[in-house]
Amino acid sequence: MGAQNCGFGPVSELVAVSRPLHEHERVFVGDGVAAVFARRNPDAFDATYDTSGLSENARSAMIDDLLRSSDHVVSAMDAELVLRSVVARRTVTMVDSLFSFWQLTQPLTEIRDLCTAMPRSRFAAADQHLSGLSPHERIVAAHLLATHSVVQNFPGVTERAAGFAALGEGPRIHVTGSIVDVEGLRDVVCTAEPEYDLLINIGGFKNFLLDFDVNNDYVCLLRRWIPDLLRDWPRFRRVLVCGGPFGEGREQTIRAAGSQVDYRLLCQRELLQVAATTADYLMAPGLTALHESMTLGRLPLAIHEQHYAHVFTMRALDGTLFGRSGGRFTDVVPCHPLPEDDFAGTAALVELAGRIRESQELYAKYRKTFNERIEQYLTLTPSQRQHGIEELRKLLNGASTHSVMTEILDALHAT
Repeated sequence: MGAQNCGFGPVSELVAVSRPLHEHERVFVGDGVAAVFARRNPDAFDATYDTSGLSENARSAMIDDLLRSSDHVVSAMDAELVLRSVVARRTVTMVDSLFSFWQLTQPLTEIRDLCTAMPRSRFAAADQHLSGLSPHERIVAAHLLATHSVVQNFPGVTERAAGFAALGEGPRIHVTGSIVDVEGLRDVVCTAEPEYDLLINIGGFKNFLLDFDVNNDYVCLLRRWIPDLLRDWPRFRRVLVCGGPFGEGREQTIRAAGSQVDYRLLCQRELLQVAATTADYLMAPGLTALHESMTLGRLPLAIHEQHYAHVFTMRALDGTLFGRSGGRFTDVVPCHPLPEDDFAGTAALVELAGRIRESQELYAKYRKTFNERIEQYLTLTPSQRQHGIEELRKLLNGASTHSVMTEILDALHAT
């Protein structure tokens, strides 16, 4: 089992898939923030192998050894793991919450033909064969190469799944509802006394460009803004800011305007407990966190976008209360160019966060416009919040992920 090292979304989905599979030996392999999350949630796996810091040869050898001893592979958006699994002649399920997001510059039929002609004797040869594909196209190629694809429902998923089906023989696409930790969500105690007045969840943050110490303008902007949030909203006496940048020795507690803020990285189920009991919830618009809050019956308010996938998500959900209500950097700088590209669009958001943090005028507008969003959010009645949740549930519903995975694994064992 492995997950794309890009924020906490992929690995949290992997944990959600893994936890109910108690009858199987579940082995995690990965690096970076994915490995950090796996170590923070050790009950989700029977063994964890962290490849961070290994040489490329040592890393490859470790993964290949694990593949040789496996019956089945589950990859959460990790295209390389799928490719290695195919070369190792292992059945593999690709799990993906962003199936409709991936941008293609080549027709799907050409990517299919490339996969069909791919040499399968050695990973290096297979990897070289697909070297002309973009990172997004490699993920789509991984779906075409996988034995099964489990994709979380979202606008555009039905259309892309139909495109796969039109290719003829290929992987079976299983469209599911929320890929979330159902057991953990069921077991939270919603009636417990709340520890915090406000939860701010920024997710894993780190990805192909963003990092905790470089290209971290978003986090720096957040740290500047939090004390002002407390001054503007004295009702928030205890605040938890949770995310990847605040783990691994980076925890901190600050006080401002008579209030307290804890910067922490909680394990997944601890975070679910806080989300269930905290009245008000601000979150980076990641899909896993949104599905978790939706399942808990909590309507969050989206904070400004960290990367291009967040822009995609907010656009796709613009017809919902959640989508309309959320904060956006375009509130601050409407004309800032945003390339319609994952890497370039994310780089533009980094630049914009830096501009806002360093400019008194832009920062004042950021603070003012987001305060307006918060005010609108806080005035929502319980029935309005519930309506917002129901909008999302209707739009994003689908089959149970666990039932789909059980069906897949039972069929594999039968053969």
